[in-house]
Amino acid sequence: MDETPDLDQFTSRRSTVYGTRGVVATSQPLASEAGLEVLRDGGNAFDAAVATAAALNVVEPASTGLGGDVFALYRTADGEVGAFRSCGGAPSSASLEDVRARVAEQEDVDPEDAEMPERGPLTVTVPGTARGWERTVDDLGVLSLERALEPAIRYAKDGFPVSEIIASQWAEAADNLRGDNAREAYLPGGSAPSVGEHVRLSQLGESMQLIADEGADVVYEGEIADQIVSEVQSRGGFLSHEDLASFEPEFVEPVSTTYGGAEIYELPPNNQGLVALEALNIAEALGAGDHPAHSPERIHLAAEAAKRALIDGLYHVTDPEYEDVPSLGSKSYASDRAEEIGSDATSSVDVGFPTDHAENADTVLLTVADDAGNVVSYINSRFMGFGSGVVAGDTGIALQNRGSSFSLDPDHPNRFEPGKRPFHTLIPGIARLGEDDWAAFGVMGGFMQPQGHLQVLMNIIDDGMSIQEALDFPRWRYKVDGQLAVEGRFDGSVLSKLARRGHDVRVMPPPHFGGGQIARNADGVLSGGTDPRKDGTATGY
Repeated sequence: MDETPDLDQFTSRRSTVYGTRGVVATSQPLASEAGLEVLRDGGNAFDAAVATAAALNVVEPASTGLGGDVFALYRTADGEVGAFRSCGGAPSSASLEDVRARVAEQEDVDPEDAEMPERGPLTVTVPGTARGWERTVDDLGVLSLERALEPAIRYAKDGFPVSEIIASQWAEAADNLRGDNAREAYLPGGSAPSVGEHVRLSQLGESMQLIADEGADVVYEGEIADQIVSEVQSRGGFLSHEDLASFEPEFVEPVSTTYGGAEIYELPPNNQGLVALEALNIAEALGAGDHPAHSPERIHLAAEAAKRALIDGLYHVTDPEYEDVPSLGSKSYASDRAEEIGSDATSSVDVGFPTDHAENADTVLLTVADDAGNVVSYINSRFMGFGSGVVAGDTGIALQNRGSSFSLDPDHPNRFEPGKRPFHTLIPGIARLGEDDWAAFGVMGGFMQPQGHLQVLMNIIDDGMSIQEALDFPRWRYKVDGQLAVEGRFDGSVLSKLARRGHDVRVMPPPHFGGGQIARNADGVLSGGTDPRKDGTATGY
């Protein structure tokens, strides 16, 4: 078997997947099958979402897991549109000055020059996943958490074959696993597994079994909590038992806008959902969708809309309990921003955000639709590959590094504060495309996420593409250094015309443009689409 696949090229010949009882779209075939298994067993879309997310923790372990956070946007069978956030905050006992001093001590720099590290114990925030999964099935599902975790536990204990893209991600992130227990948990035989290798994650399987047997509290107040706190504090971090025990998920009101007759719902701050809404509103004000999808006019206007929205979001979006966030998603705000955009590229702006940590981070997103009318977009992540690199004792739980998105500038809205939740890249999406036509969607990859939402929605709403066509279509991406990254499948003359407008055009391979998933219920017809950029798999029955 070829162990060095070319991940920089792909050609999709996929059809949209249809089902009569349910569809699951995600980034790994075994995870999709886990979701279908639960649907076949009488579960609904929410039970299947948790089963799929848990399975991804096992079969795509560099990207997601119990040590991270989880979010959802959904439309229920009875017509409710809702948002769910299970996202932990910074340690409550640590101040910005404490973190600066600890960074200075660890890195031998002056405290005034200290910057938030990319990985390690100081970047660990309270993991929201376990209680998030439990709350999802308890409040929205029809089965138990124990049943939802069965496929993941089976994969972890009995083993699974590693697919090509995941093998590549695993190898890239292997150097970030810090400590003997991290290497023991995730580097079988001392190195990342090769393509096709059969791998068991027995420690993680035992932890999941404990959660299934005792409930999520074992992660926050039980023996797993003890190991998390001990590991973080022994390595110089501040996370405490009180931080874990006091954490609770929450249902929040989604934020929304309209575009081309559709209603688009996103997560409010501390997530970057407002960035997607602002970009859509600016693009609408500019008439970007009036131009063909592959044209330089469309790409220029939409990219400029995304640029202005991302600059705003990186400065303003933070935990709203600590700082007021402007109404970035309003039509009036977008109208003012649109007036700044002309026929040439505008300049980038440094907003003081630690962008190197977040721009290219990756994650997993899954979408599910069932025949009852439930549609859910569910996103679960540790941020960067294996997160902080800190694995809690012998639990097999790698802890997230979401705290690396905090600024140590005391004047920045996203500055570190005790208990504060950091700026979060994760944004699931829901769209009402017609009277009884609902789509759960999302695009992965750090700052690509709102830009991907913009492009995929424009492809569907403005161009009438099927959901699979919309995901397959070539993408561009504004980079915070001012570059306009594009996929090589765009026509060269289009790229030349963009360059003449002042864009710093750089052709980059598909992994830079995220994966994506869509599950749709259009007048009772269930369909799923998925992105070949990240080994996506949509299944239905």
